[in-house]
Amino acid sequence: MNELKNKILSLKEERSALVLAHYYQNLDVQDIADHVGDSFALAKLAQKASQDTIILCGVRFMAESAKILNPAKTVYLPADEAGCPMADMITPEDVIELRRQYPEAAVVCYVNSSADVKAVSDICCTSSSAEKVVRALDQKQIIFVPDKNLGAYVAKQIPEKQFIFFEGFCPIHNSLTESDALAAKEQNPNALLLVHPECRGQVLSHADYIGSTAGILEYARRTEKKDIIIGTEMGVYEILKRELPDKNISIIREDFICTDMKKTSLEDVLACLEGRTEPITMDTELMDRARRSLERMVDVG
Repeated sequence: MNELKNKILSLKEERSALVLAHYYQNLDVQDIADHVGDSFALAKLAQKASQDTIILCGVRFMAESAKILNPAKTVYLPADEAGCPMADMITPEDVIELRRQYPEAAVVCYVNSSADVKAVSDICCTSSSAEKVVRALDQKQIIFVPDKNLGAYVAKQIPEKQFIFFEGFCPIHNSLTESDALAAKEQNPNALLLVHPECRGQVLSHADYIGSTAGILEYARRTEKKDIIIGTEMGVYEILKRELPDKNISIIREDFICTDMKKTSLEDVLACLEGRTEPITMDTELMDRARRSLERMVDVG
């Protein structure tokens, strides 16, 4: 394992490659990355990258976003089959139909979506920037796609605007139930429950903190409380368990895993660095149209 990691670190320098990893990636992949972050942080880092090659250890929509923001650079997705079920729930045609029904509305597109959907949206957002993005818009009507749970959470913070939701969701976060939240708190009544806004409203109602992946990590690090229940993907629990041995970190449910995020291996990263993987290729016109919504997000955020 150490030999493989050392080879990757050496080739990164040789090839002027930037390796970015999402928080949900396996820890060994995070360990060889130049930066680890949530989707918003990775989007900003990709846009500012000085390296010629970007290796995005995440899922397809993240690698697409990196390519869109850096069309002249070579971008790799190490695990080519790593997709996002929520992104697959919506099509550009769905957005166009919503626009037809609500012509005065702005379309806010969660970054967990395909380039085709971003291309027909007004602005993108992440879970950490969604509220700020919506507040920055002049329109009073907001079409929020594709995550109805994140959309509903943002709508509660901004009651002066009217929201129209698409019926999409993250299958991992949406699978959490109110019973899961109550059982976790009953088992450890002194613990703080930290959850992601992709969860259902019934789950959020029992949370002590609601925030993005980066927000959950930061809150867990700075709180004086020793008992913490993580209500997001297993990767966050693993990071905090390793980083904060003096705290009692537990996860709301043991099977809380995004299998697509776990598909990336060190061997996959090495294959990119050795040129054995095909880089991301996208239609130029599509990238131009999708770039507008991504750049607006970065500017607002």
